[in-house]
Amino acid sequence: MSRDTRPISWIRAALKAFEKFPGKVRGDIEAALTISAEGGKADTAKPMTGLGSGVMEIALKHDTNAYRAIYVTEIAGSLWVVHAFQKKSKTGIKTSKQDLDLIRDRLKRLKKELLQ
Repeated sequence: MSRDTRPISWIRAALKAFEKFPGKVRGDIEAALTISAEGGKADTAKPMTGLGSGVMEIALKHDTNAYRAIYVTEIAGSLWVVHAFQKKSKTGIKTSKQDLDLIRDRLKRLKKELLQ
């Protein structure tokens, strides 16, 4: 049985940040995105609260660093990666307000552009 795989699209700024991640981290995030694009959910993915339905976060640790990729499961038939960053928070597990505001802004602009 073949699966219906949605395309994976990137906001340009998110892709530029992602390309600077270590190779292993990029591979793990790409694998998690592929699982989601095929309708599943990777072990490293979890819903991001307060950002609307279908907004997910992939969280990975590599060496002593933490990496995040934020995506929305579907807008206009594609899975969209809206933000990728190396987490440097001094506040523990919590995502910074600056990152959350950036994610909200990118989601709003993306929906406006694609769903007119």
